[in-house]
Amino acid sequence: MKKEVREILNRGTVIPAMPLALDSRRKLDEKHQRAIIRYYLDAGAGGIAVGVHTTQFAIRNPEFNLLEPLFEIASQEFDRYRERSGKHPVRIAGVIGKTKQAVAEARLAADSGYDAALLSLAAFRGASDRTMLEHCSTIGDIIPVIGFYLQPAVGGRQLSMNFWREFSSIKNVAAIKIAPFNRYQTLDVVRGVAESGRSDEIALYTGNDDNILIDLLTEFEIPVNGRMIRKRIAGGLLGHWAVWTRTAVKMLEDVRQGKFDKNSAYALTLASKITDCNSAFFDAAHNFKGCIAGLHEVLRRQGLMKGIWTLDRKEKLSPGQKEEIDRVYASYPELNDDDFVRKNIGKWLSD
Repeated sequence: MKKEVREILNRGTVIPAMPLALDSRRKLDEKHQRAIIRYYLDAGAGGIAVGVHTTQFAIRNPEFNLLEPLFEIASQEFDRYRERSGKHPVRIAGVIGKTKQAVAEARLAADSGYDAALLSLAAFRGASDRTMLEHCSTIGDIIPVIGFYLQPAVGGRQLSMNFWREFSSIKNVAAIKIAPFNRYQTLDVVRGVAESGRSDEIALYTGNDDNILIDLLTEFEIPVNGRMIRKRIAGGLLGHWAVWTRTAVKMLEDVRQGKFDKNSAYALTLASKITDCNSAFFDAAHNFKGCIAGLHEVLRRQGLMKGIWTLDRKEKLSPGQKEEIDRVYASYPELNDDDFVRKNIGKWLSD
């Protein structure tokens, strides 16, 4: 991995999981797709994840065939931003499937200039740890790997602490996204990394959209062989940060500067507000069935999407979800970044 990229990941940054912009015919809306990428970068995100769950896994289906076009569009916007700002956004490609499919996607990502693969193991239900570790090592020979502990409610599987210890020993593992939405399983990842001996090399990122701020504020202490390993979650790679991104950037800056250290009560209150918003956006009331549509609805309200269409016609807002989004918008106006979007959206949509 490039030294510049590793330094960004280890320092910690905001990485939104990019949604897919479609028009009313459910075809790629390239103009709004580019606007969304520009929004994230101008908001201060340090990278973007493309081709992940929030982008919709169905982009890989032959009838859509959108993975390569999305990789290309995002790469063009990354290059354009770097030329303008001098900054290198971390380019993360979602890689899924059994080994044959994952190898092809990893090679495509590497050839497209991506820095790392966010590697999903959802296709390995029932497989042994050894089978999964060999798979991860194979992908790591092609492109640096970011591990992904995905919650079972949206297709993940439970993975043990021993798995994460062995996974962290793979040479080209650069980071892990922790997203089981479970405190016990979150600790399994941290402990596994600590016991691997590579705690200083592997960056941890929260994907626990239900517990974002607490994850970022926590310093974990793991005793290993008579010494204490202290480890923090450096940043977030989150579907939740696909909306209200400018506010997320400001919050991470506040965490890094220690602005919550002397006011834990305020931090806990803010954390609960963020979780309440996530409940509405991700449709927790219906076991996350409307999570992608909920994010689309927020982007639609801001003008960054024309509508909330998804590739799967059955995927839509759940009953009462729109009203829940209305509620959190009204309850926590300080958490949205509508003013920032309003001031810049003309520029993002201009060409």
